[in-house]
Amino acid sequence: MFSNPWWLLLALLVAGVVACYVYILRARRRRTLQFANTEVLDRVTTPDGRWTRWARHAPIALLIVALLLLVVAAAGPQADRKVPRNKATVILVMDVSRSMESTDVAPTRLKAAQAAAKKFADDLTDGINLGLISFAGTASNLVTPTPDHGATKSAVDKLQLADKTATGEGIFAAIQQIQTLNAVLGGDSGAPPARIVLLSDGKETVPDDPDDPRGAFTAARKAKEENIPVSTISFGTATGTVDLDGDQVPVPVDDDTLRQIANLSGGRFFTASSLDELNKVYESLQQDIGYEIRKGDSSRPWIISGTILAIAAVIGSLVINQRLP
Repeated sequence: MFSNPWWLLLALLVAGVVACYVYILRARRRRTLQFANTEVLDRVTTPDGRWTRWARHAPIALLIVALLLLVVAAAGPQADRKVPRNKATVILVMDVSRSMESTDVAPTRLKAAQAAAKKFADDLTDGINLGLISFAGTASNLVTPTPDHGATKSAVDKLQLADKTATGEGIFAAIQQIQTLNAVLGGDSGAPPARIVLLSDGKETVPDDPDDPRGAFTAARKAKEENIPVSTISFGTATGTVDLDGDQVPVPVDDDTLRQIANLSGGRFFTASSLDELNKVYESLQQDIGYEIRKGDSSRPWIISGTILAIAAVIGSLVINQRLP
């Protein structure tokens, strides 16, 4: 794709130069055919006899290619480029239910999640509004979306465990935060793109049915209506346990619910069973959220290549033919 494709018509002029060059060569050949001695002819057409007949055409060939490259550059070739987003809204929604105390992810699920969340905040593109919500039996708005990512990091360090898991409440709270910010920024039409990143390890317990009006699946559908994808991270292992009053209670990670939330909302589903895997997930999300693909000018490589070949043509002509092409 080109921004100014009409400039490609200059290639016709380059073709004309090639035609003129071929015509001149043939005319010169006809004039020199009066020499019967082919050795003399070769010396006439090839200075000093040091270069083959074909080598003397190399400079003009380089020049023709250089001109074509510069014609393409003038036409403004376009290419997809990753451009940092100037604005976007991301809400981290983190599960702080008791199951996050499991040590199947060292040192615990919660501490590993905190470390990864802070790294995500550090690496997120500047200018993106980042907020934080935690949820157990209820949701808590800890940081309203702000480009000050340090505020989110500070709040992440203060996360506290609590009973139950109300995943739907966490998603609804994030949607509310985004709607509030959009209203401040002038309404949905001028609002920046938004994304919810939900990290959890267990099945929703409040309410019992995720299709309940306040359930996780209902919240995911609402996010879809609002054009807010929910990317979910299923964090932990199938063999996780927690100590409750001396008893080891199984707390296996719940992939199915989190996968369904992502599917219903139009987001992506990830799994992570270690801090290293969780960091990789956040890196992938950071690339998705922090950058966008835009068409941009890509003429620079064409200009550089054309200029280099033009210089090579001049040097070659001086060395081979002792004159400019």
